[in-house]
Amino acid sequence: MINDFYKHMSPRAEEERMRMEVVDRIERVIKDLWPTADVQVFGSFSTGLYLPTSDIDLVVFGNWENLPLWTLEEALRKKNVTDENSIKVLDKATVPIIKLTDFRTEVKVDISFNVKNGVKAALLIKDYKKKYPVLPKLVLVLKQFLLQRDLNEVFTGGIGSYSLFLMAVSFLQLHYREDACSPNANVGVLLIEFFELYGRHFNYLKTGIRIKDGGSYVAKDEVQKCTDLYRPSMLFIEDPLAPDNDVGRSSYGVLQVKQAFDYAYVVLNHAVSPIAKYYPNNESESILGRIIRVTQEVAEYRDWITKLWGPQSQNEPALNGNDVTLLVKPQQLDECNNNLTEEVTASRSKTSSNSSSLVSSSSSTVSSSSDVSFITLKHTVCAH
Repeated sequence: MINDFYKHMSPRAEEERMRMEVVDRIERVIKDLWPTADVQVFGSFSTGLYLPTSDIDLVVFGNWENLPLWTLEEALRKKNVTDENSIKVLDKATVPIIKLTDFRTEVKVDISFNVKNGVKAALLIKDYKKKYPVLPKLVLVLKQFLLQRDLNEVFTGGIGSYSLFLMAVSFLQLHYREDACSPNANVGVLLIEFFELYGRHFNYLKTGIRIKDGGSYVAKDEVQKCTDLYRPSMLFIEDPLAPDNDVGRSSYGVLQVKQAFDYAYVVLNHAVSPIAKYYPNNESESILGRIIRVTQEVAEYRDWITKLWGPQSQNEPALNGNDVTLLVKPQQLDECNNNLTEEVTASRSKTSSNSSSLVSSSSSTVSSSSDVSFITLKHTVCAH
């Protein structure tokens, strides 16, 4: 069923074409202002991990004494790429950006200046996608889950795409089952375990995430001693491209995300329990459909894109190529996840006997007191 969701929500050829038009339109405005400027795409559009309504991340490289945020903002309005109600300049943000909505397509775009790590991060993500074949499916479901709860914007304290991706990588790196990283891994089981880890067991107060050198958890007090960071944030994720950078520092609403993950774990765990077949709504609702909804508005938006940017002939099929129903039916789910209950039960039985204060805390407000049963903690060292 997650496979069906992934196939249905993955980018289509016409969606890519439409987005490239948006990029070209903005690039022309930038080149008119600064002919030698270099415009590059990064983020989810670059890596292919974008939803139909995801934004486009652009970075402009050039030589300026002061970042020309307002100059570009004015030019984009005058060229009718956007209007004054659909563009704003965040010049006080950690990374100053221009946020806009393209007038013709309603695609949202974030534009930054001279930020090299974004492009490097896109290359890193592509490498991890090759290493962990289940990552794209897991991440796309998680992105939709956060999106519909307004928890996906760093600007409003949520978890951004890069942070979410690194959390998923860490989850797979430290998973106790070796087959969790195989192409044939049961993504349904992994999704439940992801929600269990970050919704129940992960100790956000004391623990940070590091994915370098095979991955490990790090104690925040050790991080503070060893780096230039003044105080690690609630969601501390060490940037593998710049160890002194805390990727999750702006996610001040992470405890709301934690609550949402916990809710999803409870709902999905109940849905795959042996008594689930006796629930009143069992026949009318898919398991994934209990935590995720794709709105009719999104479906109509994609139809509109297909109508205007779709294949001009049968020789140019869409990237997706699959007609998948918007909300997957229960029988389709059963076929994809027919062993889900048994695997989850088996996972719970392999509880580790080693308790770690890095992952489990007695503080009920932040994490559960139970141990992480499906994660093998690797030795944590302080980077010197």
